[in-house]
Amino acid sequence: MIHTFIIRACTDLPVSVCCRVMRVSTSGFYAWQARPVTDKDLDDAYLSNTIVDIWTMSRRSYGSPRVHAELRLGEDIRCSRKRVERLMRQAGLSGIYRRRRRGCTRRDLAAQPSDDLVNRAFNPAEPDQLWVMDVTEHPTADGKAYLAVVLDAFSRRVVGWSIADHMRQELVVDALQMAIWRRRPPAGQTVAHSDHGSTYTSWAFGRRLRGAGLLGSMGSVGDCFDNAVAESFFGTLQLELLDEHRWESRQQLAQAIFEWIEAWYNPKRRHSYCQMLSPVDYEAAHAA
Repeated sequence: MIHTFIIRACTDLPVSVCCRVMRVSTSGFYAWQARPVTDKDLDDAYLSNTIVDIWTMSRRSYGSPRVHAELRLGEDIRCSRKRVERLMRQAGLSGIYRRRRRGCTRRDLAAQPSDDLVNRAFNPAEPDQLWVMDVTEHPTADGKAYLAVVLDAFSRRVVGWSIADHMRQELVVDALQMAIWRRRPPAGQTVAHSDHGSTYTSWAFGRRLRGAGLLGSMGSVGDCFDNAVAESFFGTLQLELLDEHRWESRQQLAQAIFEWIEAWYNPKRRHSYCQMLSPVDYEAAHAA
């Protein structure tokens, strides 16, 4: 597909320069230009256009597994995963790959933590059986912004979130309150799992948990695997949004996070845990 790009987009430049920049041989370009176009070439060209559209729609974040899933489930196009990988490689497209997140947990040594009711079993059979919670931070030009989230472990859906310029107890209480308003979980049936951060061991947060009939749970100290679902979500957010721009203000970042969660991650982004459905579609399929 690089040869086609040279033909269409580089008409005013020397072929030798274009081939050198695109890292293809000049002789190979002329050999390709001389041979007739086959039906397979046309099929690859049409499929490549669709792949580029999907990759662009994904905010340039999808790798070949999710592009292949979108072709199969969203576009009803049958093709092999290896073919998608080949065409993406030829078009110079790649997904975003995970890096380790730096945590921001601050533990209150005097607080009494909850027992671990989860034991790393993050695969409930129904929605609203297990919520996981965590806080992350990210710098902007006018200071750090803090994000607290509540995720339903069944679908990995963000059911509550809050952004502030501080990491006091109000931050996590507001995120929890949003989740309670949205989901209305029956008392005594939903485990709310977090780390040992001082906001989660605060009196105000514990009072809100008990008032809503939620069952508090905490993993061990300093072990990211005891809150792996939340850690994974923040890793995705970091790669696909936070690290993609330089944020001038907390307000700018807050607006971007709102749009990413509510317009992209929950309703559209395909999740490997959800059988390559989005969290919203995964819950809808379960309900049906």
